[in-house]
Formats: sequence, structure tokens, C-alpha cells
Amino acid sequence: MTESEPNTRVYDLVGVGIGPFNLSLAALAAGAPEVRALFLDTKPAFSWHPGLLMEGTTLQVPFLADLVTMVDPTSPWSYLNYLRHHDRMFPFFFSERFHIPRREYDAYCRWVAEGLPSCRFDAYVEELGWDEEREAFVVTHRAADGTPTRVLARQIVLGVGTNPVVPEPLRPLLAEGAHTGRVLHSADYRTHRARLAARDDVTVIGAGQSGAEVALDLLRHQDGDGAGGPYVRWLARTSAFAPMEYSKIGLEHFTPDYIRYFRALPEARREQLVGEQWQLYKGVSEETLGELHDELYERTIGGAEPRAALHPGVAVVAAEAAGDQYVLTCRHTQQDALFEIRTSAIVSATGYAASRPAFLDGREGRDGVGTLVDWDDKGRYRIDADYRVALDPRVSGRLYVQNAELHTHGVGAPDLTLGAWRAATILNAVANRTVLRVPERAAWTTFGAPSPRTNTTPDPAGTDVPGDVAAAGRP
Repeated sequence: MTESEPNTRVYDLVGVGIGPFNLSLAALAAGAPEVRALFLDTKPAFSWHPGLLMEGTTLQVPFLADLVTMVDPTSPWSYLNYLRHHDRMFPFFFSERFHIPRREYDAYCRWVAEGLPSCRFDAYVEELGWDEEREAFVVTHRAADGTPTRVLARQIVLGVGTNPVVPEPLRPLLAEGAHTGRVLHSADYRTHRARLAARDDVTVIGAGQSGAEVALDLLRHQDGDGAGGPYVRWLARTSAFAPMEYSKIGLEHFTPDYIRYFRALPEARREQLVGEQWQLYKGVSEETLGELHDELYERTIGGAEPRAALHPGVAVVAAEAAGDQYVLTCRHTQQDALFEIRTSAIVSATGYAASRPAFLDGREGRDGVGTLVDWDDKGRYRIDADYRVALDPRVSGRLYVQNAELHTHGVGAPDLTLGAWRAATILNAVANRTVLRVPERAAWTTFGAPSPRTNTTPDPAGTDVPGDVAAAGRP
């Protein structure tokens, strides 16, 4: 087995990982013929959160937040063009949907990935290095049959996604194969859905959309009279099962304007804000909360007790197996009271965190690009306005990241709304020209203190009056 010569193919851009964000970049780059691009993913085909593609679930953003429309509505890779190609335009029109089924978003993205020759699946990237002589990154990837290939890239975009996060007490159980299908992250829920529905008691942990959807789905597996199906318990650390912020002005936090404001804040303040703004990106849609309430209402008709319990403000502090059950030691955070829960299965819907891919660390005694990254004091990327990672000055190539910048760019990092805008920003930087125009201003809100020029109220007499005086009335 011989590897292809590393100078046989040179790309302007190689993307590692093909999720929605790098797929957005691939679709937009198709309109810039001067950018020779290649995108690699280890999966055999595109798939997006397959464990959560239940019937009836929808995206939390409007369909216009597809891969391209927010920056290029004329692109052939829009969601509307997908509908046209699949003869679904009239059914979609009559359905009057603004938020589309999650399963169809997955199908749409798969259609785009299959239509772009720059996307290559079954390609496991095992090494990423820097060749100082060639002034290029060396990407080594391996096909499903084991055949290795090396290519050169002037610029790299990491879109490797995020990894599931579970509470520390559950990690030993997840590591043991004996608990497979009984203790799991919500990312694997659909795989084990039937087995969970057959259990007598299931506990769901996590106050976000995934937790709500899993709890709702399990409730719907109960018989009409509530006698069959699992007892459903929903725990959350947050003080309430709160709806996601979805007001028109509140959503302006998902604009380039807010990103610019957030980036200019001191690091400590940015860290604090991300924690405070959890309802912007970790809340539950009002519709899902309403459906949960409706299910519980139905099951209490005639005075029946619901076979469900909702517990906000609860942290799981310990977990252990006890025969065919599990014992969770919990603490009510406001009352500082400890209590135990016995359950037969646990679904941890506790979100995801940015991951550091193994190929950054090199292999077989060779240093990877990770040794050339200027990591911050918490081991995270330092990322500029164009999503470029700070590297050793000896590296003339550029390394970009997508959805790894929550700490530098704010709550919009994982949100699909900003996906096309971020991809266009990266593409413009990669091409060293404006391939796609991005708006200078997208929000009505002024984030931060107004400038002296704008902090006035027009005066009919011709004199500008300070805003705070004008609000109080003319003296």
C-alpha cells in the first residue's frame, strides 16, 4: 500500500468535517470557481443528529436559515430549490410552514452534499501537518478500504462538530457496555427509542430542546389511559423549564452586529455573558412546552394521576447501578436538599461541547498542527473576526474553525441562523476578495454604549439635545 505523493493535488481550501456549517461553505464556494476546494468526512454519507430525527420535530430556526439563503438567495443549493427538485413546492406552500421538519432539513442537506463534487465521504482524516518548505498544510486521509491519500492545502477549515457532554456522575456508567441502551446521551435516543419506551421508568436529564423532545416522545408512548409505557421523569439544573428567547428584538443577538459587540468585550465579561444567556440558545420552544402540557392534561382527565414528573432546579451529584435499576442522588439547588431517585433508564440530554480533533496532535512521532496553534490559557482557539485561528508566525497558511467560537463570538456560534453568514465571511477571507457581500448592519438594536454622535435627540430648534435630557422632558 503506497500513499499518493503529497504534491499531486494542491487545494486552496480543505474542509475537515461535513456538517451543516462546512456544507454551507462548500455550497457557497461552488460559486467561486477560483477557489479549489475539497471537503472530507469520515461518515459514509451526510447525516445530521440522526438520534434526534423523530417524527414531528422541527428546526428552531425558519427555513430561510438554510445553507445559503441568508447571504445568497439565488444559489442553486437553497432549501426552496431542493423542494422544487423534489416536486414538493406546492405541498410546502399549502402547509404554510416557517419552521420545517428536522427530518426534511437532514434530507435537504444530504441532497446538497450528494450534489457537490467537492464533498467526499468515507474519508477519515488521520493527520494534519504543516510543510514549511511547500508552505502548505499536509492532510492525510484514509478511505473506508484503508487506502491512504495525502493532499496539500493552502488553507484549512475545521468543521468537526461537537461532542456529547454528560454529567460527571454518569460517565462511568456510559463507559460500561452493560448499560448500553439504558444509560445514554440523547444523541443516541432514536437508536434505543423502542427499548426505552418498553422500560417502566425513564429519567431524562437536561432542560433544553432535546430534553423536552425526548420527554415528550416518551410520554406519547404511554397508552391513552396512561397505564402503559414508561413513567417519565424530567430533571433540569435550571430553575425553570423555560422557553427559548424568540422575540423579534431578542433574536437580534444572532446577528453580525452582536458578534462585533461581543468580541470587543473583556474575556471575563464574555465568559459571564455566555452563562447568563442560556435562554437564547438552550431554552425550549414554546410549542414543545405547550405539547408537553397538553399531553399531561389529557392524561389527567377524570382525575387520573399523570405518570410523569417535572423537576427543575435539580443537579445529579451521584449515580450508581442497583440491580436492574439506577439510583440517582440529586440535590435541589435552591433548597440545598438531597434526595434519591430510582429509575430503570437514563437519557442525558445535556448538550454538546466543542471538540479538539485527534489529528491535530500528530501521529507516529510527527508533530501535528496542534503544536503550532496559539491556544488560550483554557486550551481553546484564539479566533479573529474572520474565524481564523491564531497560529505560530512561521505558518503562512490559514486555519479557520466553525462552531468552536462560543467563547470569542458569543451565543450565535452553534445557531444555524448565522451559518451562511459565517461561511461567507470565511469564503471572502479565503478568496481574498468579496465573493459574497455581507451586511454591515443587521440589527435595530445598538449593542453597547452609543457613540457621541448618535447619543442625541434631534432638536427642532437646530440644537442636539442629549438623549437622557430629552427623555425626561425639556427643562
